[in-house]
Amino acid sequence: MKVPEWVDLVKSARFKELAPYDEDWYYTRCAALARHIYFRSPVGVGAVTKIFGGRQRNGVCPSHFCRGSGGVARKALQSLEQLKLIEKTGDGGRKLTVQGRRDLDRIAAQVRPKKQTLVVP
Repeated sequence: MKVPEWVDLVKSARFKELAPYDEDWYYTRCAALARHIYFRSPVGVGAVTKIFGGRQRNGVCPSHFCRGSGGVARKALQSLEQLKLIEKTGDGGRKLTVQGRRDLDRIAAQVRPKKQTLVVP
């Protein structure tokens, strides 16, 4: 996966005070995005900014919801497109490809713990 060079400098949303501490946060964001598209598709850039939005603190004023970064969302979707995990749909947005669904199913089967059989004496 090609990672943009500005990843270590940018904040993940307008309401954040600092950039993420984790060096691999972009990979985590792309994985979370692929998982979300697996369950709910099609998804566009606007929906992704809502998903990764949060609470903006305004000091003594009440807090309000604020969207996540649109540039990060767009680049994450483009990175997943380059890996052939997602594709653009005709009505706008992006959905999983057949290969992407197969890869996510394979990874989920590896991560899921084996069920233990109950042995009754």
